[in-house]
Amino acid sequence: MTEQNVTPVPPTIDLLDLGTVRRLGFGAMRIVGPGVWGEPESRGTAVDVVRRAVELGVDFIDTADSYGPTVSEEIIAEALYPYPDGVRVATKAGFVRTGPDVWVPVGRPEYLRQQVELSLRRLKVDSLDLFQLHRIDPTVPANDQFAVMRDLQQEGKVKALGLSQVSVEELKAAGEYFTVSTVQNRYNLTDRSSEDVLEYAEANGIGFIPWAPISAGELALPGGPVAAAAERLNATESQVALAWLLRRSPVIMPIPGTGSIKHLEENLAAADLVLDDATYEELNAASK
Repeated sequence: MTEQNVTPVPPTIDLLDLGTVRRLGFGAMRIVGPGVWGEPESRGTAVDVVRRAVELGVDFIDTADSYGPTVSEEIIAEALYPYPDGVRVATKAGFVRTGPDVWVPVGRPEYLRQQVELSLRRLKVDSLDLFQLHRIDPTVPANDQFAVMRDLQQEGKVKALGLSQVSVEELKAAGEYFTVSTVQNRYNLTDRSSEDVLEYAEANGIGFIPWAPISAGELALPGGPVAAAAERLNATESQVALAWLLRRSPVIMPIPGTGSIKHLEENLAAADLVLDDATYEELNAASK
């Protein structure tokens, strides 16, 4: 049998202003109701999923005030408070919800400050580990939104700061106000439109959190490269997609979300899936 070349994949990342976390985390958007709205079908199951994630070694959980809204943060606190040593909970604000699958950007400084105070209350902490601007509100000067984030950090309300779905230019502008710890943009095997943001993040030591990380589209269909790799490696298509992200850059931090313990365990097993160099390059060439 021909020996396959394998490039090591670091399991952790050192985040600015926050410290070291495991790169494969848990996204808590799917532990609420359909349309990211209201209570889940079983709150007990949602609590169990969050606890199981930590049992399996997850120490970075990503949520937002708009997931539910409020429900995801409440479930995380119910599941984990008092939080185990080393577990970081990241949250976001900047969207208001008027119904299932409806997201309206609101970035007025007084609103963002209010939402941080409410997240502190729901998560039962004195300081948020990581606070991310969910979207830059185009109706409010971006500098005003960045300034209140800086102020909240200086006041000790938050430890680290991040942004979501932004350009390189916006990252640079925010960096004039505070140290950007993370950026959360859509990125996966079928959507690499944020490649420039990833490259900037890598060059500047910023954690890159890809949302919709396991989307593989046609690549995962029978006969496609993801499906072929999954069969060859005795893995699932989702595991292959996550393993590709972990291999793609040492600053990528996938946060696959689910409301199922079975799917949670499958997703987290991707941390142990080794993509040999040939398989990685094949997936790289097929992605776009």
